[in-house]
Amino acid sequence: MLEDRATAVSSPTQWPAAYPKGYAVVDVETTGLARDDRVISAAVYRLDARGEVEDHWYTLVNPERDPGPVWIHGLTSDVLEGAPLFGDIAEEFAARLDGRVLVAHNAVFDWQMIAREYARVRREAPVRQRLCTIALSKELGLPLPNHKLESLAAHFGVVQQRAHHALDDARVLAEAFRPSLLAAAQSGVRLPLLECRPLTEWSDRPVPRQSSGGYGAYRPGSWRPSRKRPACPHPNPGRYEEGKPLKQGMRVAFSGDTSTERELLEDRATEAGLHVATSISRLTSLLVTNDPDSGTSKTVKARQYGTPIVDEAAFGQLLGDVEPADA
Repeated sequence: MLEDRATAVSSPTQWPAAYPKGYAVVDVETTGLARDDRVISAAVYRLDARGEVEDHWYTLVNPERDPGPVWIHGLTSDVLEGAPLFGDIAEEFAARLDGRVLVAHNAVFDWQMIAREYARVRREAPVRQRLCTIALSKELGLPLPNHKLESLAAHFGVVQQRAHHALDDARVLAEAFRPSLLAAAQSGVRLPLLECRPLTEWSDRPVPRQSSGGYGAYRPGSWRPSRKRPACPHPNPGRYEEGKPLKQGMRVAFSGDTSTERELLEDRATEAGLHVATSISRLTSLLVTNDPDSGTSKTVKARQYGTPIVDEAAFGQLLGDVEPADA
């Protein structure tokens, strides 16, 4: 499909030995974006080590609740009523993912939704690494106007037929990922792989299921329900200094994709006595990001203010030895 439009990238004769041996390009449609939202459809394109398609798979999933923004994904309660539950397709889904790197556009979202579904059925998804095609496009320096899937598709001449349909979105991403992978291999680019840590504990808050059409009662405002944290009881001792421990009361902000689910990472920071900040200011003690060179508003402001920046792994080590606040 893309042989004549893959930006003239040819397969390198010496393939990087460190590259993964196979990929699972995934897209899921969901009832929303919050922690308690559910998967309603899923698609997987399995690719070999060089990005060639091996096969593909698609399923609807009954979320046992309101389907959410039907105007986006088009899946009504009537359509989903006879679909299998996630527990019914968990084994087949796992077989498609097993031993492969999960590839998705904004991969942290797809991974977290999948991990939560497996946690609900007391299982773990057999995924150990993920690759976000947004991060890969940044590594390659692709001249994209934004980081939408449609922009990545247009860059490689991939025609999108049904946006927000899991199977077509996964197809589009698979076709755009192949030339991206070839370009990375040819240039010796390190793939932006992140660890996938499955959830081992899960608890749902009950969400009422709608008996009729359903989506009429859906409120877009419930996509990202605010999650109030207790106020940090400690004063801000100032900025983090390299080589020294964190101190209770320090204001910590997070930016970008993380191996550990963001809210779990924030919970750990809160439990350690740190103040989790949602934005960067001159009072911010530390920014945690795995992509310090990204152009996000937080990283830009951190550089402007001289706010210290560490990656997730370093922050995890610092969390193990946080100094108590001054009396």
